[in-house]
Amino acid sequence: MSAAPTRLEQLLAFYANDPADPFTAYALATEYRAAEPLVAWEYYQKLLAEHPDYVGTYYHAGKLLEGFGRKDEAEQVYRKGLVVSRKAGQLHAASELQQALNSCLGLDYEDED
Repeated sequence: MSAAPTRLEQLLAFYANDPADPFTAYALATEYRAAEPLVAWEYYQKLLAEHPDYVGTYYHAGKLLEGFGRKDEAEQVYRKGLVVSRKAGQLHAASELQQALNSCLGLDYEDED
């Protein structure tokens, strides 16, 4: 009896069957994010280029760029994500992107009263 495929193996199989599906690419980026961030970045880049209206990409792609020390690029990703999310009417995502942008820019200070 063979072992059940792992989530990553299942996602890779889905991706092989339909590489144009943005959800599978997003799921793969998420799966790779902690252990293999450069592989995750490849999937985020694909999403940003081929599926620019996939709102969920922007927050995580920006955070990954910040983790790479590429804050200027992260800022641009957050700004683009704000436009896309607002256009799509996804105000919760827009709020999260605004907070991420503020943090990236050092504007997330707390009152110390």
